[in-house]
Amino acid sequence: MFNEAKINEKIIDSHLHLEEWKNDEVGHFLNAFEKYREGMSLDGINICALNNHARGVANNIMIALYKLVNKGTYAHGALDHIVKPIGKNPDGMDLVTQYRELMEIGFDGIKLIEGKPTVLKPIGGTLLSPYLDALFCEMEKDKTHIVFHVNDPDEFWDEELVPDWARANGWFYADGTYPDFWTVTKEIETILDKYPSLNVTFAHFFFYAKYPEKLEAMFKKYENMAVDITPGGEMYLAFEKNHDFYVDFFKKYSNRILVGTDATFPWESYTHAWSIDKLYRFIATSDTTMAFCDQNLRGLNLDGEDKENILYKNFERRVGRSTPKEINKEALLAYFEKYKVLLSDEELSELSPLVDKYLR
Repeated sequence: MFNEAKINEKIIDSHLHLEEWKNDEVGHFLNAFEKYREGMSLDGINICALNNHARGVANNIMIALYKLVNKGTYAHGALDHIVKPIGKNPDGMDLVTQYRELMEIGFDGIKLIEGKPTVLKPIGGTLLSPYLDALFCEMEKDKTHIVFHVNDPDEFWDEELVPDWARANGWFYADGTYPDFWTVTKEIETILDKYPSLNVTFAHFFFYAKYPEKLEAMFKKYENMAVDITPGGEMYLAFEKNHDFYVDFFKKYSNRILVGTDATFPWESYTHAWSIDKLYRFIATSDTTMAFCDQNLRGLNLDGEDKENILYKNFERRVGRSTPKEINKEALLAYFEKYKVLLSDEELSELSPLVDKYLR
């Protein structure tokens, strides 16, 4: 049994999600991560919206309200593809306009899940779209931090290797209707060739833990890209299999790696704490633990600047701040009024009282 214990040094969980209204442990979503943050003595959390994967624009509103109520919370907003396949959104709701609205509200960056196959397929199957191109252009110009989910583990394209749990979630991609793993990674390189200063962190180690030579080549070519070590268990199998190599790799590229759990409310805070404990011990100790894939995992035992970079400094550098941006209540209220036509009856009933309480 995991015994919850505070982490007695600075750490920021850079990759969390907030998807539901409540759970039995802490109740309302406005309390979602505070028990976790206090219990593990975290210095910061970053909640990433998932508009094409969760609640549409409601997810941005939920997370902005959370950020308003709970000081010390970073947040990355997401963009809504109202017309699918990818195309022209209604007037005044194009992606660049949405992006500017989120920045005005006080989000610290943008979360893109458009590279995940189940999201990429319904918006047209390619990241090389003029619709997205204008967005990348704006974000590069503004130096805005992007947390970008691209692909999934490459075994999800393999009939023999795809895990049963992934297939059950609809994450088997070899039926001919999804873009190929390597096609999408090539599209990312095309985007970075065009926008080499894009301030982007690719989630889940870019699903390249089995291919560190490819990731290293990207690091050398694109000096402003980073990755996070948000689980996937398959990533940690690769880290353990090549332990000595990865000790050196993490030291060499400690300024390009961020820590995050992917913990998602309404999971209980025990699960979040278990995840951050594993990640901390992997980075900062030589402990052998049972990792995310139910296999032994030896810690890298990093120290000094290498450890601090991964635990918090890289995230602060990426967002350009050691404290989160403040929420602009007027801008958030205007966003709610503009986009409430896209909310379901349930979402309106949950959010309207909070908007009245905190924004009016």
